[in-house]
Amino acid sequence: MIFETERLYLRELNQNDYIALCKILKDEEVMYAYEGAFSDEEVQIWLDRQIQRYALYGFGLWAVILKENHELIGQCGLTMQPWREEEVLEIGYLFQKKYWHKGYAIEAAKECKKYAFQVLNAEYVCSIIRDTNIASQRVAIKNGMIKKDTWIKHYRGIDMLHYQYICKNQNKN
Repeated sequence: MIFETERLYLRELNQNDYIALCKILKDEEVMYAYEGAFSDEEVQIWLDRQIQRYALYGFGLWAVILKENHELIGQCGLTMQPWREEEVLEIGYLFQKKYWHKGYAIEAAKECKKYAFQVLNAEYVCSIIRDTNIASQRVAIKNGMIKKDTWIKHYRGIDMLHYQYICKNQNKN
């Protein structure tokens, strides 16, 4: 276990999570900001990438487990992401649709921010969110982030406007 909150615990994803991950990544509605659901192969690539991130950085997107029934309901964590000419530490989150609007994303994201500042001693964290993803923007704002920048990212053959929300570590000089 990486950490726990009142209702959740987060742990590293592993190959046994493939089916649960499919419930998220193969859902058209959940994946609208990615221009559509993933294929079986894309889900496996996504899972492999998280496992590689754990080995490389010691963090990545983690499995979000609901304590009451031990179900994997989403993923939330920290990843290094490109933003313009640099790599930035991002808090990302993605949940099964049936668990939307219950406060799980902000509950997990707040703890990820705390982890970034207290464990990784990060100077700042950000969330990179597509302009059409209003729900994720609300989570970033509730997590104490402010919109700092915009950038067009090219993904799946489409130019997509993204916002960078950022929060600085107040304990760093």
